[in-house]
Amino acid sequence: MSARGALLLAALFAAGCARTPAPPAAAPATAPALGDAFWRQWGDGRGELAGYDLDTPRYGALRHGVAVTIFVTETFSNERRVKADPGRHPQRDEFPVMKLNLVQDFPTGIYDYNLLTSAFVALAPVNARPAGSPTKVSFSAQEWCGHVYTQVLFDARYARFATHSYFDTEADSAASLEMPSDVLSEDALLIWARGFSPPVLAPGESADRPLLGSLRHARLLHEPLVVTPAHFTRAAARVRVTVPAGTFDAEAFTVAVTGGRAWTIHVEAAEPHRILDWSCSDGEQARLLGSDRLAYWKLNGPGGEAYLAKLGLKPREPRMP
Repeated sequence: MSARGALLLAALFAAGCARTPAPPAAAPATAPALGDAFWRQWGDGRGELAGYDLDTPRYGALRHGVAVTIFVTETFSNERRVKADPGRHPQRDEFPVMKLNLVQDFPTGIYDYNLLTSAFVALAPVNARPAGSPTKVSFSAQEWCGHVYTQVLFDARYARFATHSYFDTEADSAASLEMPSDVLSEDALLIWARGFSPPVLAPGESADRPLLGSLRHARLLHEPLVVTPAHFTRAAARVRVTVPAGTFDAEAFTVAVTGGRAWTIHVEAAEPHRILDWSCSDGEQARLLGSDRLAYWKLNGPGGEAYLAKLGLKPREPRMP
């Protein structure tokens, strides 16, 4: 890394993390229940895919596009912090994770944005962090000006941060910063709302936790990555929510970041507790079109596009870039 890159990254963390206020005392909260019922649903070798109608802000306007969420459990290598190939790693190096891939595609004038945010939440204690803690978050953006990639790896006490960007003031940089043991990730809030990450709240309960800001938000707006206190709430009563996929009884979950954005997430009250919609105070909204559990990695041959209908999506038109 260049001296200029090192100074830039140090400045970013000094601007964002060094002045982070101390988080409020954490309220008692139940750990996620990941017993036999969980593994019957999520250990079947398939992923849950869902399509969403998306509105998201970019360049001062709301852009209309589509989003896809992919929830799937994987076995992770702690050393390499990637999905572990069977038989390649010693058992002591492996632990289970819930992976969320959030794909967001939308046009901005002549060219499209193609975004992928991946959040990996450990389903067992690892690196002195409890079950349900983020262990890796990564983000990449591709558009006609270029592309960027950023990742954060959560170790004991510290998190390793690396970014690669085509912007002159960012370029390639890496650093580590101290991270609270109970920190959560804004990019993993959809995992939290489904009860796979603490704080697990009863109806009407709330709790405070330190929250690492969204990699997507930081990179697209060229802002420092910061940790700030956030207030997590589960509404006392259920609500009826109508989305393109239908009308459902739902639980409402909200997250308010101190001095920052606020999120509302509606989760299907019945199993499997799908994400029905989400909205953010910055204007982003997403509404469920359809979903299915699929071994999607086997559907990449000719004809696999027919399964998009289950997600409420259509195949790409010919001659699209």
